[in-house]
Amino acid sequence: MKIAVGCDHAGLEMKNKILPLLKDMNIAWEDYGTKSENSCDYPDFGQKVSEEVSKGSVERGVLICGSGIGMSIVANKFPGVRAALCNEEYSAKMSRLHNDANVLVIAGRIIDADLARKIIKVWFETEFEGGRHQRRLDKIAEIEKRLCK
Repeated sequence: MKIAVGCDHAGLEMKNKILPLLKDMNIAWEDYGTKSENSCDYPDFGQKVSEEVSKGSVERGVLICGSGIGMSIVANKFPGVRAALCNEEYSAKMSRLHNDANVLVIAGRIIDADLARKIIKVWFETEFEGGRHQRRLDKIAEIEKRLCK
């Protein structure tokens, strides 16, 4: 699996703490920045990662900002992106199991690195359940088609 990872300045420290876990899990990643602690704009990095997921260049993405809210808003603007802000393991599991989320958003200023690593592990190890949940995702895709005309 290859994924895209991105953050703003508020998520940089967390990103640097989770990249080794991705490597340990044999997940190939491309870092779309930021790589600096200087103040920057989260939409720039959220857009880069979300575009890659939307066009299918990568299977999934991980975005990190201070609260996770801004990155979630940006990511969910892109067709086919189902971004989920997960600050605990249950949401991470359900976002994959029922929603087939393909972008995980983490709040770098709300949770600690140990919890972030647990969330990532659950999120990447949980498969989409399908069944009745696929019907619901199909409805979301239809909404996207209507709105993106």
